[in-house]
Amino acid sequence: MDRQRKRTDSLDQNDSALELDSSPLSSCEHSSSLQQTHPTIMSADYEPVCSEEKNLDVDFVTRARNNESIPMKDLCSDKVLGPYFSDGKRRVDYVLTYHIQKSGSTRRRSSKFGDNNFIRRLRRSLSKRSSQAPIQPKEDPEVAAQEHQTDYHEDDKRFKRDEFEENLQKTGLELEKDEGSTIPGIGFLKIHAPWNVLCREAEFMKLKMPTKKVYEVKQGSSVVEKIRMFIHKVTAPLHPKVNTSRSQCEKPLSHAFSREKQHLFDLSDKNKFFDSKTRSSIVYEVLKRTKCMKPKYPLGLTSLLANGVYTSAYPLHDGDIEGVSAEPNDRKLLYEQWASYSVFYKYQPIGLIRKYFGEKVGLYFAWLGVYTQMLIPAAIIGVIVFLYGCATVDDNIPSMEICDPRNNITMCPLCDQACSYWKLVTACGTARASHLFDNAATVFFSVFMALWAVLFMEHWKRRQMRLNYVWDLTGFGEEEEDHNRAEYEFRVMQKKVKLEHSGLMITVTFVIVFGVILYRISIRAALHMSSHPVVRYNIRATVKTTAAIINLIIIIILDEIYGAIARWLTRLEVPKTDKSFEERLIFKTFILKFVNAFTPIVYLAFFRGRLVGRPGNYLYVVGSYRMEECAHAGCLMELCIQLCITMLGKQLIQNNLFEIGLPKLKKMLRKRKSELVSIQEPVLHKTLKRYEKDQLLGPFVGLNPEYMEMIIQFGMVTLFVASFPLAPLFALLNNIIEIRLDAKKFVTELRRPIAAKAKDIGIWYNLLRGLSKVAVIVNAFVIAFTSDFIPRLVYQYMYSPDGTLHGFVNHTLSYFNVTDFDPGTEPLQPMHLGYKVSVCRYKDYRDPPWSSTKYELSKEFWAILAARLAFVIVFQNVVMLMSDFVDWLIPDIPKDISLQIHKEKILMVELFMKEEQGKRFAARDNQDNCTIPLSANQRPPQPRSRPVSQANCS
Repeated sequence: MDRQRKRTDSLDQNDSALELDSSPLSSCEHSSSLQQTHPTIMSADYEPVCSEEKNLDVDFVTRARNNESIPMKDLCSDKVLGPYFSDGKRRVDYVLTYHIQKSGSTRRRSSKFGDNNFIRRLRRSLSKRSSQAPIQPKEDPEVAAQEHQTDYHEDDKRFKRDEFEENLQKTGLELEKDEGSTIPGIGFLKIHAPWNVLCREAEFMKLKMPTKKVYEVKQGSSVVEKIRMFIHKVTAPLHPKVNTSRSQCEKPLSHAFSREKQHLFDLSDKNKFFDSKTRSSIVYEVLKRTKCMKPKYPLGLTSLLANGVYTSAYPLHDGDIEGVSAEPNDRKLLYEQWASYSVFYKYQPIGLIRKYFGEKVGLYFAWLGVYTQMLIPAAIIGVIVFLYGCATVDDNIPSMEICDPRNNITMCPLCDQACSYWKLVTACGTARASHLFDNAATVFFSVFMALWAVLFMEHWKRRQMRLNYVWDLTGFGEEEEDHNRAEYEFRVMQKKVKLEHSGLMITVTFVIVFGVILYRISIRAALHMSSHPVVRYNIRATVKTTAAIINLIIIIILDEIYGAIARWLTRLEVPKTDKSFEERLIFKTFILKFVNAFTPIVYLAFFRGRLVGRPGNYLYVVGSYRMEECAHAGCLMELCIQLCITMLGKQLIQNNLFEIGLPKLKKMLRKRKSELVSIQEPVLHKTLKRYEKDQLLGPFVGLNPEYMEMIIQFGMVTLFVASFPLAPLFALLNNIIEIRLDAKKFVTELRRPIAAKAKDIGIWYNLLRGLSKVAVIVNAFVIAFTSDFIPRLVYQYMYSPDGTLHGFVNHTLSYFNVTDFDPGTEPLQPMHLGYKVSVCRYKDYRDPPWSSTKYELSKEFWAILAARLAFVIVFQNVVMLMSDFVDWLIPDIPKDISLQIHKEKILMVELFMKEEQGKRFAARDNQDNCTIPLSANQRPPQPRSRPVSQANCS
C-alpha cells in the first residue's frame, strides 16, 4: 500500500507524462515497455497487468486457432485465473466492462474473414507502437468523417470513465485495468475493496454481522421438539449434503457492525469475515454513491451504464463448477446439490442459496419450494376427484340417457344452411368425458382449493418469518435509501405519460380472442360441408383442439410482446426510483399477461353458449357469423381442454424453448461476437480468467419473469380448478423441473446477481392474496353457471317424479318447429337423417311452439337462475368465512420464533451491559495502577501537606 501511495503521489505531480515511472507489483516487474509508451492502453492511475499474462493470451489464441496443443506449464496459475488481481492476493470484488475502440481498418474488417484475425491485430498494434507517427490509411472521406464522429463519442466516454474512476479511488477502492484480455474489444476494470473500506461501508450500511456470542436455539416445547426431530430423521435422505459450520441448535448473536466494537466480532480471519456476497454488495453501494460531475448533471453508475460509458457491471462467481481440478467453492456445491436434476427429490439448500445469491433470490426459491410442497396434497386430492369421475361415469344417468339410441332425439342444426339435423346420441363421448370433471366431487374440490390457498399463504408467512429470524432480517426496515433509476436523468425533461396504451393492448387481446371465435364458427361450417364422413364425424374434436392450440400460440407470442410493451410504457412514465419503476412494471406486466392468458378461458367459461339466441332468432356478429353454441353436456369440457393445452403447452414451450434454448443461443452469439467460437471449449475454460468467463454469461435481468410465470400458474391452479382438477398435478410436475431449471440457469448460465436484501416477496404476496380471493368467486360462478350441477340439483328435488335424475336430459331440451326458421337459414340437406324432420330440440328452458307464449323463457329457467345466484352467494360467503377463520387461527409468527427474538434482544442487552461493566472495571484498575505507591519507611503525608502528584496515564 505504501508503494502504491508513493506511486500515486508521483503521478499526481506530473499527470501529463507519457512514460510512467511507477513501481509495479512484484508479479509484474518485467512489464513491457509498450504499455509505457502508449498511454491509451493503460491509464496512469491504475496498476498494469503483467506482460507475461498478456503474452500468454496472444500465444494461447494463436495456438488455439492453429490447433496446436498448449502445455500446462504455459497456462496461468489458479490465482491469476481466479477472482484476483494480477498479484494473486487481492480479490476482485466487482468488475466494470467498457468498449475499447478499434482502429479504422480493424473496425471495417469483419472477424469472419479468417482465424488469423488476432495475429493481424497484434502485428498492426506492434507496427503502430514502433513508430511515433500514426499510419494514415487511404480511405473514403465520408467513412473517415463517420469514424471521427465515433472517435469523438468514444473520447467523451473515456473522459467520463476517467473522472468516475478517479472518484472511486478517492473513496479508497483499489482499481486495476485489463485492456489486453482474450476477449477483443472489451476492457475490464477490476475493483477491490480493502479492509478499511469494507469496515467503513459495513458500518455505514448497518450490516448485521455475527458476533462471538453463540446461544442455544430452542425449538419449543418438548413434544414439539420430539416431533420435529422425528420428522427430521425420517426426511434425512431428502436433505442436501451441505456442510454447515454450526449446529442447527446454535445461532450466533448478530449486531450491526461497528469499528468501535470490533472486539465483539470474530476477526481472526479478516479475509473470510466478509464473504464474497457481502464484499460485492458493499462495493456496489459505493459505486452507486459515486458520481461523475463533468456533464451538465451528475451521473452515477446506473446512468453511466445506460449511456454506454460502461457496458456491463457484475460481481464474480466464486469459481468453476466442473472438472476434477476445480477447487471447492459454494458455486460448485450449489451445482452438485441444487442445480442437478439427479437431486430433484431433495430439499433446496436455502441457506446456501441465500449465502451465495443474497436474501432476495433466497426468498424466491424458498417461496417456490413452499408452493411446490403445498401442491402435493392439492395434486393428490385432484387425482382422487378425477378417479372418482372415472369410477362413476358408467353410473351417471344423464350421460347414459344421451348415449341411449332408443331415445332417438333429433337436435336442431349447429349452423345455418351448411349444418343439418343431428342425433343427440352422437354427443355420447363428450357427455361421458364431461362427467370426469363435472360431478359432485368438483364442488368439494373447489372448497378444498379455496382453503388450500389460505393455508398456503399462512404457511408461507410463517416460513418467511422463520427465515427472517435465521437470516437476521427481523430489524430490517424500509428506511434504506431508494436510488434514482438509470434513465431518470435522461428522460425527466421529456416525460410523456401515455397510460392509454395499456387499454389499447387489452383491446388488442379481446380482438384476437374474437378472431379465434370467428375461426371456430367458420371452420365448423367448412367441416360440415365436407364430403368425407370421418371429417364430419370428428368436427367437434377438430374445432376444439385446433382453436385451443391457436389460442396457446397467440398467448405465448403476446406474452413476449406484452412484456416489452409494459417496460416501454413504464419508461414513458419516467419513475424516479428503482422501487417505483419495479412496482409499476410489475403491475402493468401482470395486467397485460393475465388478460392475455385468461381471456380465452373466461370466454369459454362464462360467455360461450350464453349469447346465442334460439332457433329462428339467432344472434349474429360481423354480418352472417352466428354465435357458437355449447355441446349438450355444456362448455365445461371445452374449458377443460383449453386449460389443459394452455398449461401444458405454455409450460413446456416456455421452459424448454425460452429458458433452455434461448440462453444457450445467446451465449453462443456472445462467443461468436467475441471471436472465441472457434476455440475448443476445454482449452477456453482452462485459459480464460474468471472475469472473462463471467463476461460470456448472460446478464441477470431480475426475478420478475420467474415470479410472473408462477403467478400465472397459480391463477390457473386456483381460478378454474372446478373445471380441471388435474391442474395442481400438472403444476407440481412442472415446478419440480422448474426449480432445477432455474437453479442451473442461476449457477451456470447467468452472471452473479447483486446480493439484495429483502424480508418478504413484496408486491407478489398481494397479488397472490388477491388471486386467492378472486378464485372463490370465479369457482362459484363456474359451478353455478358453467356446469350442470345446479340444474341437476333443481331437477332432482323439484321436478323429478322419483327423486332421481331420470328424465333430466329431456327436461333440459326445448322444442322448435322447423317451419319457424328464418328464410335462408334452414338446412340445405333436410333429409340428411333419412326422414323429414318437423320438430327439433335445442338446449334451453323455453316454452314449446304450441304454447301461447312460444319460445319465451319458461318458469324453470327462472327457478334455476335463482338457485344459481343463491349458490354463488352461499358458496362465496361460507368459503370466505372459513378462510378468514383459518387465517385467524394460524398466527403469522411461530411461537418459538417470537420467543427466540425476545431472547436475542435480552442477550444483546446483557452483552452490552457486560461490556460497559468491563470498561468501568478496566478504567478503575487503570486509575489504581497509575497512583504512585509510598515506600514502607516513608512517613504518611501531613494533613496540610501538598498532595502527591499522579503520573499521566495515557
